[in-house]
Amino acid sequence: MKKTNRIAYVLVATIMLMASVSVFAEELRIDGSTTVGPIGDAFAEAFKNNYKGLDITVKKTGSGDGAAALIDGRCDVAMMSRFMKDKEFKAAVEKGIMPVAHVVAMDGVCVVVHPSNPVKALTAKQIRDIYTGKITNWKQLGGADMDVVIISRDTSSGTFETFHKLVMKKEEMCSATEYVSSNPQAHARVKTTTGAIGYVGIGFLDSAVRALEIDSIIPTKQSIASGRYPIARPLFLFTNGYPKPGTMVFKFCTFYLTETGQEIIEAKGFIPVTNY
Repeated sequence: MKKTNRIAYVLVATIMLMASVSVFAEELRIDGSTTVGPIGDAFAEAFKNNYKGLDITVKKTGSGDGAAALIDGRCDVAMMSRFMKDKEFKAAVEKGIMPVAHVVAMDGVCVVVHPSNPVKALTAKQIRDIYTGKITNWKQLGGADMDVVIISRDTSSGTFETFHKLVMKKEEMCSATEYVSSNPQAHARVKTTTGAIGYVGIGFLDSAVRALEIDSIIPTKQSIASGRYPIARPLFLFTNGYPKPGTMVFKFCTFYLTETGQEIIEAKGFIPVTNY
């Protein structure tokens, strides 16, 4: 082989190698809701197994932070347990970002208490009266004589937004309310505090806490999917524009449409929007 031909061959081989590396060294950055976080983590794990060279990260900092990260270009996909606010859309458009929503699952915000609490059902009004400070002792609700310890998600949370709108009717919570930054923290406070009341996504229910019946409706996958449960909501992934088909962002945001994606969503305790 002539020297010039060998050089040409090496150059072509090098270019092909660099191209192949770029395909498998793609980066995918996910940020946002702690509620959607378990889905994001599980999707990411599946993608790591299917795309060995993919550099994928999932941060769970809250829906508001997810929206901010998408607007600032710090993530490719924002996980949100609420729809993007008008002011967030405005800020996005001003920066040349066009948010597009992908509904990946349904969720129910479950009001939870310690398993030892004898109170099993409340109305939305009674819950609102607790959070506004009108009800301060469980005996006012037919329970034991113990103070109510009020646990809420922080105000940047999409779960807070849903609860604030559907239960509180946008009334302010009382000064005794303790704010936590994630579903796991809310769950932990309730399971270790006999007088506590809090709220979490249905995917965070287990035997350590008990979900209350609200307005005569028990939070189940069936009652949430049918819309009968009064604190139901969609869960979103947001992207900058509709992702180009074939890209990793497109594959991630449409993974919920696959049978595997649906199985993951169900395994995490949420309700798929597809039915295989």
